[in-house]
Amino acid sequence: MSLEKLIDNCKQGNRRAQEELYRKYSGVLFGMCLKYSRNKTEAEDSLHDSFMTIYDKIGQFTGKGSFEGWMKRITVNTVLQKYRKEQHLNVVSENMGDEIDIESDNTNNIKLSTLLEYIQQLPNKYRLTFNLYVLDGYTHKEISELLGTSTGTSKSNLARAKMILKEKIEKENINIA
Repeated sequence: MSLEKLIDNCKQGNRRAQEELYRKYSGVLFGMCLKYSRNKTEAEDSLHDSFMTIYDKIGQFTGKGSFEGWMKRITVNTVLQKYRKEQHLNVVSENMGDEIDIESDNTNNIKLSTLLEYIQQLPNKYRLTFNLYVLDGYTHKEISELLGTSTGTSKSNLARAKMILKEKIEKENINIA
């Protein structure tokens, strides 16, 4: 079935089309949820909530732009909305100044799964900011709008996230050597 037909069927509430849409995109969207979540269970909950929103709002998709991009935006917003509701995002008022570079010669030996684990262990405000900025390419202005903070707080949170990750990576490399 073509993507256009699948979307049209989903707009009509067709359960089989919704199931097919889920099978087709759940892997990609779960990866996004996992990036922003503390653990797999939280990511699974976010994925479920994201698809419920996608099914509910699919009638608003006009066909302009990428459908997958539209769903990714809903997924990111769903995850961030959960954190806003749970008040996990405390505002940090000071600005850390210059950003810290986590790339060094010592990071070459770290496994991707270990790095993902370290990112998931970051405090919520740092993890969300890091992922939005580094992995998804949002600007500090966009991040501040999404998280309801200032751009200075976004920059500070990113710097702190990088600092924490750098320390964990350096510690890991000491243990490997």
